[in-house]
Amino acid sequence: MRRAEPETRGEILAAATRRFAATGYRGTSLQDIATEVGCSKATVLYHFANKEALLTELMAPAITELQALDAALTGLTGRAAQQTAADGFVDLAVRFRREIALIRGEFPELLRQPEFAHIQRISERLRDALAGNTDRPAAQVAALVLLAGISETCAEFVDMPDAELRPALLALARRALEPVPEHPTQDKET
Repeated sequence: MRRAEPETRGEILAAATRRFAATGYRGTSLQDIATEVGCSKATVLYHFANKEALLTELMAPAITELQALDAALTGLTGRAAQQTAADGFVDLAVRFRREIALIRGEFPELLRQPEFAHIQRISERLRDALAGNTDRPAAQVAALVLLAGISETCAEFVDMPDAELRPALLALARRALEPVPEHPTQDKET
C-alpha cells in the first residue's frame, strides 16, 4: 500500500487540530475533518485508521516527552523529585500547550481509551513525585492541584510568550509544593 503523500497527511492532521480545538475531540467527526480538508472520509481513513489514530499522532511528541520525564523521575525522592517533576512538567506543559488545549475537558475520557491508558499511570507517578513521594495528604493535594492547574493555565494562555508563562508557573509551583525532607521517611512504594 502506498504511503500518504506528506501534504495530504499534513493537511488532515492540521484540519484535525483545528476541529478538535474548535469543537473538541468528541464533537469532531472524521467527516468534519474530511470536509475541512476538501476530501472524502474514505481519504481520511486511508491515511488514518480512525479518529483515535489521528489524536494519537497529534499527541505523540508530547507523550514521548512525558515518558522521558517519567524516566528521569525514577529513583528520585523528596525535594529532588519535586524539583525535577515541577521543572519538567512546566516545561512540557508550556511546550505542548496547544496539544493540551485540544483535549481540554476531555482528558479523563481519553485516558479510558487503550491508546492512552499508560498516561494515567505516568500522571500518577508524576503526582507522587510532585508530592516528594510521600503519603502526606497535604503534599498529595498540592501535587494534584498543581498538575491540573498548570495544564489548565497552559490551555488558557496558549498565546502567552514562553518567557512570561514558564517563570510564572515555576514560581507558583515552588510556592505551592508542600515542603518535604530531602530523604522522606514515609516514601511511597513505586
